[in-house]
Amino acid sequence: MVEFILSVPSAFLGRKRYFLLFAILLWAAAGAIAQETITVTDTVKPVEVKPEEPARTSYYVEAGSYGTKRETDPPGYVRNLGKTGIAEQLDWLDLGLDYRVRGEYRNNDIRRPDSHSTDYPILYKGKIYVGIRNIIDPLRLVIEMQDSDRTNGQYPLDNRDVNKREMIQGFAELYFKKAFGTDALGNNRPFMIRYGRQAFEFLDRRLIGQNLWRNTTNNFLGFRAALGQEKNDWQLDLLALRPIIRIIDDKDYADNDRQFGAAIGHWRKWSDVVTIEPYYLALRQDRNIGHRMIHSPGVRFYGWLNKSWNYDFTGTYQFGDDGERKQDAYMITAEVGYKFQHSWKPRVSVFFGYVTGDKDPNDDKTNRFERFYGFARPWSGDDYIIPENVVTPKFKLEFEPVKGYKIDTGYSFYWLQSATDRFNNLLAGTGNRDNTGQSGKFLGHGFDSRLQFKPVKFIDLNVGYMYFSTGEFVNNRQDAANGEHSGASHFAYIEMTFNALDLFIKKK
Repeated sequence: MVEFILSVPSAFLGRKRYFLLFAILLWAAAGAIAQETITVTDTVKPVEVKPEEPARTSYYVEAGSYGTKRETDPPGYVRNLGKTGIAEQLDWLDLGLDYRVRGEYRNNDIRRPDSHSTDYPILYKGKIYVGIRNIIDPLRLVIEMQDSDRTNGQYPLDNRDVNKREMIQGFAELYFKKAFGTDALGNNRPFMIRYGRQAFEFLDRRLIGQNLWRNTTNNFLGFRAALGQEKNDWQLDLLALRPIIRIIDDKDYADNDRQFGAAIGHWRKWSDVVTIEPYYLALRQDRNIGHRMIHSPGVRFYGWLNKSWNYDFTGTYQFGDDGERKQDAYMITAEVGYKFQHSWKPRVSVFFGYVTGDKDPNDDKTNRFERFYGFARPWSGDDYIIPENVVTPKFKLEFEPVKGYKIDTGYSFYWLQSATDRFNNLLAGTGNRDNTGQSGKFLGHGFDSRLQFKPVKFIDLNVGYMYFSTGEFVNNRQDAANGEHSGASHFAYIEMTFNALDLFIKKK
């Protein structure tokens, strides 16, 4: 059985079929672009009847802030066969078949060791998900396989892009639907505990995320428990895990030298105005690789003041031991947005992020924020910025000019919080710190834009472009390393995601 499961991704995702599949799907997409327009002329103006608002059935409210919507559990590409019209009797089976290909153009990528470069990598990622529930409750089972690869790139392969034929999820779960009764809206308040390999997202994804944009996935081995569910007025999630180390062309394994734990609360009783998420995260690293014990309490507040105004504020403090030094760091993020009541659904927002860096490499404290296992894309679309030693204001505009065609664009500015600490992703991690602080603080500024749409029901297309103008710190460090600097970088991509099951689902 195990050999069969491992053979399925290879057959489904075989590299020799990539370009043929890509060509077939683009041909299918091109034939479905045409849209039908119907004009209706009214001779008599109808009486406007204001519909009654439906009764509330859930306490959960989506934050609405940019880039913070979490991946669902099970993942968004998964379908329950009983609800697809394929086989109604198989309502106990969750199944997903997902394939993604992304072609990139990267010019003067500042993450690379050279100051001037042009690269055209092509990234492939396929996923298969099988989940069993209800039929043998309280026991539930899940397995998810992923195959990630990269071709056509001029730089050595790394585990950000490549992780071949690997199980990213494989767990057993006990699920008790009414362990704690029901809430005031009549929703079951369950208890769940699972063990095995797992991938998930919490909070605003900046500290715990799967990193869906990246070609490989953050995952863990261990326990996860939940008291309550998203629909409830309160919920508590508990984690006790070891991170999985990704090996490019061999089997992944759990890191026995690191333990990651968390307690995350969700208070939704007042979610029509505010949702409150207090949390505590902890990372322990054993002495044989350098002792660390990082404690990280924090809280997130988000909500909608009315149909137009929304907000999302987070504060996180860190203390503990980082080798012989004491940890003393923090992160603050804040976003305020306004959604216009217009057919295009335009939303404008302002974001501010402040994440500490190390002030003095020679004192007994480290102020560099530990990012844990977060998702970096909300910080910058080109993957340059992570939540470490950075100050950034961002301005975003999101709108939908035609139903199903979503556009977002924005402008961002970046500074080091501490001029004496590193810019992590610069120059492949070498020469990216000036202990004297003489290289300056300004990292650069840039423009980003993206278009997302579905040409047909089983294909998602994502097209984007980012321009980054380098600042004094980047220029000075590139000059010091290479005797020259790039001045600006460009990143463009076309990404297609194909959901095989959606081919067979009847449109309602």
